[in-house]
Amino acid sequence: MITRALLVAFTALALLDARGSRQTLDPLAARSKGRRDAPVTLYEMSDFQCPYCRAFALGTMPLLEQEYITTGKVRLVYINLPLTSVHANAQAAAQVAVCAARQDRFWPMHDLLFRHQDDWAKLAKPDTFLLGLGDSAQLDRAALARCLVAKATASEVDADAARARRAGAVSTPTFYVEGGLLEGAAPVTVFRAVLDSIYRTKTGR
Repeated sequence: MITRALLVAFTALALLDARGSRQTLDPLAARSKGRRDAPVTLYEMSDFQCPYCRAFALGTMPLLEQEYITTGKVRLVYINLPLTSVHANAQAAAQVAVCAARQDRFWPMHDLLFRHQDDWAKLAKPDTFLLGLGDSAQLDRAALARCLVAKATASEVDADAARARRAGAVSTPTFYVEGGLLEGAAPVTVFRAVLDSIYRTKTGR
């Protein structure tokens, strides 16, 4: 059942996505996959240190991308929800990902963070390792370092997390799609059933 808080939080996200922010670049655009006018929008609320988010990112997302995103049926938007009470490095990872988004390299960094999760998640100070991932993602190293040192994206990550919590997300990954929440790294068959049903309802196809 969709709640009023859920509607308010994600209506605000949708409006921001459609109209752009007050900044030069729309922060959600850099963290989106798929056509802006896709009939269905799927919001993923995720934590880079969460193993279930990793399972979705590396296992399920490529299938959804092939079947729904590249075909123009679905747009995916990534929303940061670092669970800092249990994942000590999740905030740092989210910040480096948003720094990468400012160089239009969010998705390469997204993939590298999840592929190397076991390497950086256990570090007492992950910044050096995360900066190295930026090299692999072909980022401007000096610009990335300045972004990290200044914590330039901390407020953006915090705003994401606040939106997700107002929407009712308490765990990761949690997905919002057309008026409802889907919790956990569900198998691709569950996503297919949900997305196909919504797509048919919205398009008649």
